[in-house]
Amino acid sequence: MELRVLKYFLMAAREENITRAAERMHVTQPTLSRQLIQLEEELGVTLFKRGKHSITLTEEGMLLRQRAQEMVSIEDKIFQDLSHKDDILTGTVTIGSGEAQGMYDVSKLIASFRKTNPNVQFEICSGIADEIKDKIENGTADIGILGEPVDISKYEFIRMPNKDQWGVLMQPGCKLAEKERICPSDLLGVPIITAKRESVRNEVANWFGEYYDELDITASCDLLYNTEVLVRSGIGAAVCIKGGGRCDDLCFRPLYPALETGIVLVWKKHRIISPAVRGFIEHARGYANT
Repeated sequence: MELRVLKYFLMAAREENITRAAERMHVTQPTLSRQLIQLEEELGVTLFKRGKHSITLTEEGMLLRQRAQEMVSIEDKIFQDLSHKDDILTGTVTIGSGEAQGMYDVSKLIASFRKTNPNVQFEICSGIADEIKDKIENGTADIGILGEPVDISKYEFIRMPNKDQWGVLMQPGCKLAEKERICPSDLLGVPIITAKRESVRNEVANWFGEYYDELDITASCDLLYNTEVLVRSGIGAAVCIKGGGRCDDLCFRPLYPALETGIVLVWKKHRIISPAVRGFIEHARGYANT
């Protein structure tokens, strides 16, 4: 299986038309069709449902598209990582991040790092913690920003100095908004939106203690943006980390006793990393130790 053929496949999947895909890849339509048929024969599956004027991916085709995109991304990273000259750092550092306050620290690190290394580019990919870990495992992300609790046994890591603050996000008209801080008993009888990730839910459950089993949990959610949408829609009040200022129309009150979670910058153990990634990690290490 050649990367060239996978690029043909990805273009055909995107265009949903063999003729247009062939034009974009600068090959003839019969050549592209033959390459795709040979790819299907090699894999022993049907990748496309072929109509009169268009093609769509089968379930197997959708799986291959995901893997092919990862392989092409890795090829691109190889060229970027090896393109440095002498002592001048070049290349791309790919950072996977969830919705954590740690991204604000990392954005400052990127800005200060680029002052002395202007030829290094950064690519930020977002997702929940499990997706970020998958990207680190398959090599499509160099570094991840993860909120604790998280298993970091597979990773080298730097613990960032700032932490995520937990609280309750609600509509301004909610009675809870009159309080300066929210105690566990305050949330009894209130529809609650909570985190979907099990380790995080356990952390929140420990904070609630004996009150947790009495909660009215109406929804669970992974991404903070979606959580905000649910709160705006009146689904309930969300127990979540403090966001980045996107929700001026909503009200956030911190938990009491305070609940904070650490943020770690991680990368895969025993993996050879590019000079650009190594330079950024050392820069981050210096920041974390100040």
